[in-house]
Amino acid sequence: MRSRYLPYAHRPGRLLAQLFSDVAVLAWITVWVLVGIAVHSAIATIATVGRQVHDGANGVADNLDSAGDSAHHIPLVGDTLSKPLRAASEAALDIAGAGSSLDSTASWLAWVLALAVAAAPILFVAMPWLYLRVRFFRRKWTAITLASTAAGEQLLALRALANRPLTKLTAVSDDPVGAWRREEPHAIRGLAALELRSAGMRLRRLD
Repeated sequence: MRSRYLPYAHRPGRLLAQLFSDVAVLAWITVWVLVGIAVHSAIATIATVGRQVHDGANGVADNLDSAGDSAHHIPLVGDTLSKPLRAASEAALDIAGAGSSLDSTASWLAWVLALAVAAAPILFVAMPWLYLRVRFFRRKWTAITLASTAAGEQLLALRALANRPLTKLTAVSDDPVGAWRREEPHAIRGLAALELRSAGMRLRRLD
């Protein structure tokens, strides 16, 4: 892949700093994703209990209902025996409904708490990092595009005259402004290189 499409500087020092920041942010995000997963798993355990209560209570309700039906056919005392069994079956169904409600609530709460715990620290670090990386990439793309043309080199040289320290300007030429006005190729290229270097790039490695 051509380097102009990569959001990294050409200069080793700045490149290492960018790589270190990328690794640090990735590690930070990974840690908080794992924390979020742990929170989700802990709350999801309650949902599992709710599902177990729901399934178990439904099974008990079915058994009690079947027992009530069987007791109903017993002569003389059938009704007397079947009523408490069916009442117990209805109570078990109520417990099953409570277990189902616990399952739904805990499942929803597990996701909400996991996102609440992990999202804030991730966004706190990732958003400024992403902003700086996108800004650098746009600056790099613009500078490389300008450096690919003679007029663009002149514009970069002009920016260097306005932005770079005097000691660096005079290192390129004793009269940097005059050299720029006279369109001296060596001076313009040197000034453009100063501007590119401030953005972490080098003039001769634009591909």
